[in-house]
Amino acid sequence: MNNKIKNVFARYILDSRANPTVEVEITLEDGSLGRAAVPSGASTGKLEAHELRDESKEFNGKGVSKAVQNVNRVVSDAIIGKDAKDQAEIDKILIDLDGSENKSTLGANAILAVSMANLVALSKSSKKHIYELIPNIYGEPSLPVPFMNILNGGAHADNSVDIQEFMIVPHGFSDFNDALRSGVEVYHTLKTRLKDKGLATNVGDEGGFAPNYSSSKEVLDEIMLAIAEAGYKPGDEISLALDAAASEFYKNNMYHIEGNPLSNTEMADYLVELSNSYPIVSIEDGLAEDDWEGWKYLTSKIGDTVQLVGDDLFVTQEKILQKGIDDNCANSILIKVNQVGSISETIETMKLAKDNNYTSMVSHRSGETEDAFISHLVVGTSSGQIKTGAPARGERTAKYNELLRISEQVGSTNFNNKKWQK
Repeated sequence: MNNKIKNVFARYILDSRANPTVEVEITLEDGSLGRAAVPSGASTGKLEAHELRDESKEFNGKGVSKAVQNVNRVVSDAIIGKDAKDQAEIDKILIDLDGSENKSTLGANAILAVSMANLVALSKSSKKHIYELIPNIYGEPSLPVPFMNILNGGAHADNSVDIQEFMIVPHGFSDFNDALRSGVEVYHTLKTRLKDKGLATNVGDEGGFAPNYSSSKEVLDEIMLAIAEAGYKPGDEISLALDAAASEFYKNNMYHIEGNPLSNTEMADYLVELSNSYPIVSIEDGLAEDDWEGWKYLTSKIGDTVQLVGDDLFVTQEKILQKGIDDNCANSILIKVNQVGSISETIETMKLAKDNNYTSMVSHRSGETEDAFISHLVVGTSSGQIKTGAPARGERTAKYNELLRISEQVGSTNFNNKKWQK
């Protein structure tokens, strides 16, 4: 078996928001071909790895021809002839070749597409599933609890609700397939309820509905009713989760939510009140990305009972996560491969989380492709939770469908829901 890289080729394709993104194909000397495409976020952390865009007239400045050329003219020469089995060494070559702190020279989108494509090519060559080549950080490969974003506000919707994502968490099942099915049924039930009320059922970037409710409590009440109407028990079988994306409404040291300016302790207390009133098991980005004092306060209040996930706070980066660990901020990290820009660095961040009793939630971005790599990442690492949108829109269902295929290999009852069991 010859695992050496023979050819590297990049092109642009369109993501789910009709913006260009980078796709890379790597061919090995034995003929195995790996293809991977990178996603793009709408609400992004300030310290994310740099997504290189052309900033020219084409595609309203969002073209990626520079990143594509960097792969075809620079990266290609550096890794042709290298052994695809050595993922860490290939990633190191890419990082060193870039040479910047935030991957702004070649572009994190260029580097990540190559990093992912290499692992996919190795999977083909070794005749193993991608998840089998990923380190088992949290345990043996297992299927995750899906966090399904079914109602939207904030930057993901044109309505008056400030919290960005309202998710259902189907954890009270012994089988992944049953959990997924229950989430789909609640989603359809919710759609019918909204229609009957004359509310909008168009979907946002991540497949969730965006009706014009006026408060978070109204949204949560609607979801609770949809869960019950679909025949499930809120809290026992299906719980709730939030992504506040608080950095989006944090201005001049105040949180402007639902018409009220709140201090960081008041914002934290508001989230505590919601978690006491509803079966909320997880809150992502409840405070702004640079409000470390606020995060510390929120963690001290409910960190023992609610999963507090840092997304914009940690941006999948090891050294920033270490600061959170040292300062007792949050207890979980959102994992977005394009925030850090390579597979090896993603794995190192997840190892640090595990070693310090932080959970890891593998996540999509709002601008996605049909690439289902993250389905393998969550199963291989056994992190136990995936956030990949509503069960709607092809770029979201691609991830769920890949998990259904993987379930045939690892067994659908190998369902990592123990954290959420009462």
